Amino acid sequence: MSIGDVIKWKELDEAQRAKALSRPALKDEKLLKDTVSAIIQRVKTEKDAAVLSYTKEFDSATLSDLRLPLEQIAQAQTLISPAVKSAIDLAYNNIRTFHEAQYPSDISIETQPGVLCEQRHTALASVGLYIPGGSAPLPSTVLMLGVCAQVAGCALPIICTPPSPTGNVAPEILYAASKCGIEHVYLCGGAQAIAAMAFGTETIPKVDKIFGPGNSFVTEAKQQVSQRADGAAIDMPAGPSEVLVLGDANANPAFVASDLLSQAEHGPDSQAVLVSDSEALIKATQQQVLHQLALLSRKQIAQQSIANSRFILCENMEQAIEATNAYAAEHLIVQTDNARDLLPRLQHAGSIFLGAYSPESAGDYASGTNHVLPTYGYARNYSSLGLLDFMRRFTVQELSAEGLQTIGQAIMDLADAEGLDAHKQAVALRLTELKQDGSVQQAMKDASNG
Repeated sequence: MSIGDVIKWKELDEAQRAKALSRPALKDEKLLKDTVSAIIQRVKTEKDAAVLSYTKEFDSATLSDLRLPLEQIAQAQTLISPAVKSAIDLAYNNIRTFHEAQYPSDISIETQPGVLCEQRHTALASVGLYIPGGSAPLPSTVLMLGVCAQVAGCALPIICTPPSPTGNVAPEILYAASKCGIEHVYLCGGAQAIAAMAFGTETIPKVDKIFGPGNSFVTEAKQQVSQRADGAAIDMPAGPSEVLVLGDANANPAFVASDLLSQAEHGPDSQAVLVSDSEALIKATQQQVLHQLALLSRKQIAQQSIANSRFILCENMEQAIEATNAYAAEHLIVQTDNARDLLPRLQHAGSIFLGAYSPESAGDYASGTNHVLPTYGYARNYSSLGLLDFMRRFTVQELSAEGLQTIGQAIMDLADAEGLDAHKQAVALRLTELKQDGSVQQAMKDASNG
């Protein structure tokens, strides 16, 4: 198997560099949009009946009820091995510790005497957590989303996940859900699950915001419902998952190859990129990729993904950093000498892994950071998922009579400049009353003194 030639960055013009950093092409956008739009409209109209029909069609599961019984969630911990249970417990504790540290502080400050301004935070009331099905259960994604909802204090967190043909859900997913205090688990996946959470059905409650990764249909559905006034907000736009490794001559090629393949085995449209100033590292890594690939249980998936891989040779580390920032990777792994020293110059990435002993796998599972990250270049303007995504902030202001008198004239002058007479009048009326009250009080005071 060939995994591509080395791309020499210095020999490329601007257009060629952009092509070298391009992502795998997405599916036929019009067909995808039209298909998802039809699914959303049917679910909005037919509700449970549509979701049950799609679940039978796409997941081969014939169900009479979309909600998983509570007793099945409770029994999950008896159906997993002690080792997996312990691993989930450890990951849960680390993820919770990291996200509890993100809890925001409210602000209360007087911007002028008598003008009190506050910023407060509150949890989103209802959140929908989408957990993909497919070829492997993803309890780690349950933890990443569920812990945030739990720490934020969301009153109604729900999960939608595709069932097996027998109508079951992996016990690892259910145990992770129980750790996060989630009692509402619904047996549906795909665009129909996103539509159900966005608009509500007889069984599935409408939520305020939808979180979680998924395939192109799920991603498109999230985008569409987020653009509707009667829909739901979403965590972030997303495309196929990706990793970029920035390595120098002293990087371990076996480590680098394992990180590239960790990403490649996610799916055939995932992308793995190596950027280095060392041709020797690139060549050695390519050999390691071929060697390690042959040993993977998901070799066929990883082979398809490796076809999208890039091996980019730069003249020096400054140029390598330039290429790295231009790509804006979901996962950025830095295997260089003194990796932390490069951190101030790394501008765009969803999550950064510093040093030889910080594999992407750590963030995916158990270090404590969140693995729901912006992909497809969105790391330029979106952040990794965090506690604040499950909360909303709002402001409060309270003006005393003194406060309004202090800033009232400025408010009226600005309203006047914008031609908004009612805005000006709302202040002027109050100031006139305060002036009259002041005159009356002064007259009474004078009379008393006389």
